[in-house]
Amino acid sequence: MRRAVRFGVVLLAGLAVLTLVGYLTSSTITERWSENDLQSRSRLAVTIARRTLVANWKGSREKLAENLRDIAREERVMGAAACAADGTVLATTEAWPPELECRTVVERMKAAAGGGGQLVDFMMKDKLESGRVLLSAVPLESGSTPFGVVVLMHDLERMHRRETTTVAVFLLTFFALAVGASFVTLLAVRTIAVDQPVPAPAGPEPEPEPESAFQPLARDVRSLVSRLDRERRRESKLGPWDAERLRAALREHLQGERVVVLANREPYIHQRSNGDVQVLHPASGLVTALEPVMRACSGVWVAHGGGSADRETVDADAHIRVPPGEESYTVRRVWLSEEEENGYYYGFSNEGLWPLCHVADARPIFRSENWEHYVSVNRKFADAVCEEVDSDDPIVLVQDYHFALAPRMIRERLPRATILTFWHIPWPSAERIAICPWSEELISGLLGSSIIGFHTRQHCNNFFDSVDAFMESRIDREMNAVVQGARRTLVRAYPISIEWPVRWLKHVPAVADCRREVREELGLAEDALIGVGADRLDYTKGIEERLHAVDTLLEHYPEFRGRFVFVQIAAPSRTKIARYQELNDRIEQLAREINERWASGSYRPIVLRRFHHEPQAVFRYFRAADLCYVSSLHDGMNLTAKEFVAAREDGLGVLVLSQFTGAARDLAEALIVNPYDLRQAADALATALRMPVEEQRERMRSMRRMVSEFNVYRWAGRMLIDAAELRRRERITGRLSTATPSTGSSFGPPQRAVGI
Repeated sequence: MRRAVRFGVVLLAGLAVLTLVGYLTSSTITERWSENDLQSRSRLAVTIARRTLVANWKGSREKLAENLRDIAREERVMGAAACAADGTVLATTEAWPPELECRTVVERMKAAAGGGGQLVDFMMKDKLESGRVLLSAVPLESGSTPFGVVVLMHDLERMHRRETTTVAVFLLTFFALAVGASFVTLLAVRTIAVDQPVPAPAGPEPEPEPESAFQPLARDVRSLVSRLDRERRRESKLGPWDAERLRAALREHLQGERVVVLANREPYIHQRSNGDVQVLHPASGLVTALEPVMRACSGVWVAHGGGSADRETVDADAHIRVPPGEESYTVRRVWLSEEEENGYYYGFSNEGLWPLCHVADARPIFRSENWEHYVSVNRKFADAVCEEVDSDDPIVLVQDYHFALAPRMIRERLPRATILTFWHIPWPSAERIAICPWSEELISGLLGSSIIGFHTRQHCNNFFDSVDAFMESRIDREMNAVVQGARRTLVRAYPISIEWPVRWLKHVPAVADCRREVREELGLAEDALIGVGADRLDYTKGIEERLHAVDTLLEHYPEFRGRFVFVQIAAPSRTKIARYQELNDRIEQLAREINERWASGSYRPIVLRRFHHEPQAVFRYFRAADLCYVSSLHDGMNLTAKEFVAAREDGLGVLVLSQFTGAARDLAEALIVNPYDLRQAADALATALRMPVEEQRERMRSMRRMVSEFNVYRWAGRMLIDAAELRRRERITGRLSTATPSTGSSFGPPQRAVGI
């Protein structure tokens, strides 16, 4: 009892101290926040109107005043003035007070810049007869030479009203917390009093007291607090997610069982070149994510062997140990004929499913002969997986849209298997998936999984809608599962990421060295500004829109002409498909036109690198760049954005990121843009190139923290731990021990799945 009372007193005292500190500091914090907000809005307003301001600066004073009135329509702006660089008043709005002199503002701006005639963004407070105001001054420049200043006047009284409201809300919140803490303290006292044994008095046994109505609630609260405390202590003890922690999780939750991965693309390709065999790393986000997981977990990676030297480097069972020199896991290669590859991979997967799942204005093409190859190749890979397992209840990770049918095929042969399927691209709406003539077969095949993972909750919801529209099943929204008979398939959002730290960075020079080397390689001046994009040559990546944005940047921001260069690394992809060949030609032509438009001497704004780059080479460009632009028109995640963040150990560089990527949900500190809006994208590029070092570091620090904490080991660990929990539940209910490989089970093929 005494402990509970002491706890309550200490808690209330702590809340009182926090309330006092909050009251003293909230005013200053709110004031600074408001000032920064007003300065940002002023800079944005002037940037938007810059073109017309420059056009009218030395022309009609009446038109210039009209421009200022347009800016002052913002309810927070009381008045505006246009001042020449020497302090002369050029134009003002009607509400501008005559006692506010341009000369004073300009002199203060020059003083803030350290003299020398430079003008920098500046804020100052002044007191007028009508009240206090805040002046925000934004310079206008031609090249690097300032020629004028736009000064906006804001009402400080409005800001003080906001401050007063914030402090009031702050105090009310803490008061509510104090009341709540008091209630919890009284509840704890009463509960502990109920739980304490009381010596029985002499005499007749008293009547038993009825059970307290609060006791069940108290037990629940104590249980919740205890569990949260255990999880916090456990996380603190285990440390951050890395390869070793992933191995430990596998040992603890799955008794160290090896993992079998099924993916179309192999992590290491053996290619013959000039008589020698080279080991290449494919340009694939899937490989980027999964390869470090396999190095940590060991096991077997089943994949298509497509390299020209792949057959001669494997053993009699089509196995090869990788990575070279480390050999921590095995790759099992599956061979496909040219006809099978054309039908299953280039045909159904990439002319059909890929455009179907991406909203990128490309019409999906479905042919019955390609579907037949898709079914037969899925069967071939499913058989290979079953040959590689070492138990009747293995852990299988099926990857991506190439193998939508494989989970059910594996389930038919291994009914006790734990099958995790991760769909690396967006899952479309129910209306869109219906375009595919075999949509029911695809959904049914995926429902052979124990767990289906997507990048975002929206993709999960789209999948549930598709199941609801086309399948006979029950959707358990509370558990996020699809129930068919006795089998339950969980549907989860697992945002994928990259390894941390990235092992390739060990072999990449420091940032300063990369900047120097890349500038020398491209023949650029020391003060040149570099942007970079790195993608497969794919129409969903928005490479054309990206180059158009650079063109728009140079058109509207002449100060970057002759100085800004954008390097586009575009690895060739799916070159057998006509649509990709046409894309390659269009991008080459577009780059040529932009370079011709802005060429000056040896200066060319677009550097197009259309060949495969090893990871070290890509990271070298990331480290050398001032910005990275990821302009995907529709993407599941896009790991290029996270790789750029990981590469910037110096904390500098700006990420400009499409709002249509899954990464935009994780990396909120990037400059998020609509890649279809070329002017918005160009403005974002200009903002990135002008961004102060302090802001760059603040944004990059936050993004690096996100990528480091939510890395690929955590992604894999979450899935494997969820799989372990599912296995435990199924063993308790007896489904794993009693399951039989009967094809007539409740999770057998659907009615239309002829030929699967």
